[in-house]
Amino acid sequence: MKNTPTTLAEWLDYIERQHPASIDMGLERVRTVATAMGLGTPARHTIVVGGTNGKGSTVAFIEAIARAAGWKVGAYTSPHLLRYNERVRIDGQDVDDAAVVAAFNTVEAARGDVTLTYFEYGTLAALQLFADADLDLAVLEVGLGGRLDAVNIVDADVAVITTVDIDHAEWLGEDREAIGAEKAGIIRGWKPVILGETDPPSSVLARAYLVGANAIRGGSDYFYEPIDAQRWRWRDVGTRLELPTPTLAGPIQLANAGAAIAALRALDRPV
Repeated sequence: MKNTPTTLAEWLDYIERQHPASIDMGLERVRTVATAMGLGTPARHTIVVGGTNGKGSTVAFIEAIARAAGWKVGAYTSPHLLRYNERVRIDGQDVDDAAVVAAFNTVEAARGDVTLTYFEYGTLAALQLFADADLDLAVLEVGLGGRLDAVNIVDADVAVITTVDIDHAEWLGEDREAIGAEKAGIIRGWKPVILGETDPPSSVLARAYLVGANAIRGGSDYFYEPIDAQRWRWRDVGTRLELPTPTLAGPIQLANAGAAIAALRALDRPV
């Protein structure tokens, strides 16, 4: 291409201008480029986290627990607060500018005439960085919805749907059932899906049933409750854990931490 960007700032300006729409949901473009890049699975284990609220903190809990267990972990989240590099962490550290720039160059070389949105560029770059890092676990946060989100090109070992509420109605639908159907697109056949809320939309449960996924539900298949100000309890049929209260405070964070534990325990090689 002409005038190839060299710095991360130049690249971010460039990728913002490559697609006529900031959001253009669909997997065909991003899948085509991923194939051209030769991308396979981003890690030995992969967890994809979708939902309306609680995605970022659930990713952070999964990442922290797995790293404490000695696993090499990559986490992909969005949006960023201060620096783009926050979106991609490897071993608990934001990737540096040079690594992101190299990954963007790889995406650009593979895409040919395919136009990609800003988020699609970033997702493919993150997957390239993870593939190069020899990870035990990649934790990927869905950007918007699920079924047609760029992250959904990855067939995860475990899916997590934290909550379903009204968000981005112009893209996902105007009620919880319609939105739930979109978010449930990350569920894979015969793989576990963690449902973080006690009463998920029936569309989510229907999708799990249709594809034969193992739905593991908060409040039904695993439980979490505070013990006192310093401790809380996570339990399922065969396990009982007493843990320090998360630094991220509030009842919703127990739900997110509970879903994170359930997701890691659902892997074929649990932490």
